Amino acid sequence: MEILPAIDILAGRCVRLYQGDYAQSEIFDEDPVAVAQRWAEQGATRLHLVDLDGAKAGSAQNWPVIERIVRAVDLPVQVGGGLRNTDSVSSLLNLGVQRAILGTVAVEQPDLVAQLAQQFPGQIAVGIDARDGKVATRGWLETSEIQAIELAQRMATLGVAAIIYTDIQRDGTLSGPNLTALGQMVQAVSIPVIASGGMSSVSDLLSLLALPAPGVQGAIIGRALYTGDIVLKEALRAVGPGRWQDVPPDLGQTSLA
Repeated sequence: MEILPAIDILAGRCVRLYQGDYAQSEIFDEDPVAVAQRWAEQGATRLHLVDLDGAKAGSAQNWPVIERIVRAVDLPVQVGGGLRNTDSVSSLLNLGVQRAILGTVAVEQPDLVAQLAQQFPGQIAVGIDARDGKVATRGWLETSEIQAIELAQRMATLGVAAIIYTDIQRDGTLSGPNLTALGQMVQAVSIPVIASGGMSSVSDLLSLLALPAPGVQGAIIGRALYTGDIVLKEALRAVGPGRWQDVPPDLGQTSLA
């Protein structure tokens, strides 16, 4: 399972929101580029970036920062936030971003998702952000009536590379991932699922390993890395090669079956 440090960018700074609330943002670093370099030096294999201003405005707002990050680290980077047309996705990928994450358009313009997945094979993921099981859009400011699993199944048929599932009510709370929802998600679709929201400890990461096959491909960690509740090197060691010897039997049994 891959560990993806999250870098959420608001007004050019690295922040974390509490349950997606822009009014409850906490600044962790004034320089997102330095943060990216720090995670790269500690062994990260991929970075997860979110343009929070872009998600709210519906268009790119922090691309100069994102471009500097791409140039500063020799790692694949995936980016979401405000990608709602072909030009924005194409421009982002031209910066050197490895994967673009679509959110709002998955609900409002599924045909566009299909077009982009065909145009950029392997480079389009869909971020499904759920509140009480229903998909939220437009920077989490609006909640639709579409169920998260229903949307994931629809997106899987369109050729997207992965689903990034975030439980909004867990995000930024250090309360642990929503294992029930994630278990249902991985069994509902045939494409990779990346878990996000609530990661608070290495034990949380180990609990993800116990999800039903095929399990989650990756886990995005945000606040816990910045508060020190999770140390990146320890997390990588826990879920990397040889991890099974460190997993308690009740956690490892399901995934090993």
